[in-house]
Amino acid sequence: MTAIDRDHVAALLEAGDTAASNAARGKAFEDLLTYLFELVPGISATVRNRLDAFASEEIDIAFWNDGDPNGPRQFDQIILVECKNWSKPVGAAEVTIFNAKLEARGRPLGILVAASGITGDASDLSSAHQILFRALGQKREILVVTRSEIEQLGETDDLVMLLKRKKLQLAVSGTIYGFS
Repeated sequence: MTAIDRDHVAALLEAGDTAASNAARGKAFEDLLTYLFELVPGISATVRNRLDAFASEEIDIAFWNDGDPNGPRQFDQIILVECKNWSKPVGAAEVTIFNAKLEARGRPLGILVAASGITGDASDLSSAHQILFRALGQKREILVVTRSEIEQLGETDDLVMLLKRKKLQLAVSGTIYGFS
């Protein structure tokens, strides 16, 4: 267990909130996620903002997961993260694009960090929630983490537990919301 510096988290969120451009807003959010994940035991070898061989798709962040018992050891060795520091929910089109990035790379798991969540209703699997459900049929899990969830994290165990709960909820109900 490692404590998360809430002042540092707040400063990175503030940097994103007051950024002069969308690129700077996104970079601040990526800096935040990199900070959080690199605190987790077993997470290392971060790669950021890399294009594929065709220069057509960018991966925001990729982490190597060594499978440390105190980290997300049951998760894939490579964890791809898409960051959307938007003031509105991320729509189905953007979730579809992230799903396609995972599919093209043969990845069974991806984390979408959407500051304001995703569109639709989890109870009827509408809009972006439908894409999460369809990805399951392709043996792919997309976990969605929101800004409010990030703001509640106090230590790395909280982040690992949040991801485990979302993974479990997704497998059980087809959505990442509603687990208590």
